Amino acid sequence: MGEGFDHSGQQTLRSVLARAACLGDRLAGAPYPHVGLLLENTPEYLWWLEAAVLAGATVVGVNPTRRGPDLLRDLTHTDCALLVTETRLLPLVADLGLAVPVLVVDGPGYAETLAPYADAAPPSRLPAPETRLLLTFTSGSTGAPKAVVCSQRRIARAGDKLRAQYGLSPDDTGYACMPLFHGNALMGLWAPLLLAGGTIALRRRFSATRFLDDVRDFGASYFTYVGRAVSYVLATEPRPDDAENPLRLGFGTEAGAVDAARFAERFGCRLVEGYGSSEGGCNLRQDPAAPPGAVGREGSGPDDDLAVVDPETGAECPRSRFDAAGRLANGEEAIGELVNRTARAGFEGYWRNEEAGAARLRDGWYWTGDLFHRDAEGWFRFAGRSADWLRVDSENLAVADIENILARWERAAAVAVYAVPDPVAGDQVMAALQLRPGADGDVAASFARFLARQPDLGTKMPPRFVRLVARMPVTGTHKTAKTGLRADRWDAVGGDTVLWRPYERGAAGELSYRVLTAEDREKLGALFAEHGRSALIVRNQVPRS
Repeated sequence: MGEGFDHSGQQTLRSVLARAACLGDRLAGAPYPHVGLLLENTPEYLWWLEAAVLAGATVVGVNPTRRGPDLLRDLTHTDCALLVTETRLLPLVADLGLAVPVLVVDGPGYAETLAPYADAAPPSRLPAPETRLLLTFTSGSTGAPKAVVCSQRRIARAGDKLRAQYGLSPDDTGYACMPLFHGNALMGLWAPLLLAGGTIALRRRFSATRFLDDVRDFGASYFTYVGRAVSYVLATEPRPDDAENPLRLGFGTEAGAVDAARFAERFGCRLVEGYGSSEGGCNLRQDPAAPPGAVGREGSGPDDDLAVVDPETGAECPRSRFDAAGRLANGEEAIGELVNRTARAGFEGYWRNEEAGAARLRDGWYWTGDLFHRDAEGWFRFAGRSADWLRVDSENLAVADIENILARWERAAAVAVYAVPDPVAGDQVMAALQLRPGADGDVAASFARFLARQPDLGTKMPPRFVRLVARMPVTGTHKTAKTGLRADRWDAVGGDTVLWRPYERGAAGELSYRVLTAEDREKLGALFAEHGRSALIVRNQVPRS
């Protein structure tokens, strides 16, 4: 286990026991035994995670793309009594006024801190299965991210299910290239490999150019992915021996059917797509017999009762129908919200947010907030997301958070943020801006400079497209009317100018906007066609809790 170095089972056990004993002392007087992990994918992350399992503590996976007050809020809201981080990430919290102890795993004094626990024995009694193990963040439509509660029982069940389903064994090595603060890496890779007695290989941060070399160096047979990671790997220069690798299976979400087929052809590795909510209330069982575009036909739990319903009435929507070209013919009536009509359905609540938990569990049902339709044969197909949230590179973002930041721009009189489809997977952020009178000059450069100055602008938040509207559209009740904006996507309507950040990567951290041209639109259309995606995603305008 590790990047560039190996750790035997005995070495790992000693490291975990030492940290478990340390947690027992450090968290003994805390109101809640919560430890925040602000770490990249290193052995230290897994050692502290596994130490929390033994100590009965709770790990808060801290997202390093969060900034400033938002990051401070994440740590205080979850009642972290200790933060474990590393030197390269320490600047993120250095000026936050954090009122909890901080351990820096590669800093001076760290070895001395752990030295008294070097020969710690296993605990005489293990925590109960219902012990809270994780608080993982998920975003809704408004306000700050919610912290999902996950018990030891839940993550053990999820891991054991995947272990059995994919035949993982002590001979398997799982390549962990997705961030460990994300449920994909923990539930999809760490837990099943731990229960299988296999090996975990870590990559600090995902690297498309290192992917194949890492897989070969580690002898990895299994990996997990989210969103555009697969497309980034496919964008690397092909090699004649690409298929000569030990991979046999990849498990994840949002790769898309076209890229999944290309990956299998190029690397000889099957990708299995899944759907599951971070909250654990609804998961669709993967089925190799699924037709193109379908996610699954039934839930993964024995008592799951999944349905697509009208979010207003709760009535089940009519089954979807398709025309001769395979296009959805009755989306207006067939698309609704996916629910699990089994009470609780594995959802263990949100930390310090009973109101949001109650909204998620209504009338004895679990409401996913995701839009689906279901065909006559029972196959569920994802249809988009509700109006006020979006998903960029597999991270959920709250529209209100981005709007609040953009509203600070002195040149903006009104702001609206909404999702437009990404050519490969998920969404991209688009903003409509109504400028104040006299706000002329180089708007693109001014906007980029403004964004660069915002300390709480996460790395996924900067808009990909910016539409400069003469007047922000409003409803009869003077609320911003986003329906027409979404339908227009990035098109210039009525003479509006659209700025954008091209998909080509610039300098690290650089934000640069230019006018979207007719040629750019043609290239975008070709990119959608290349990946088998529609540039129009049907969205039901219902609020997400």
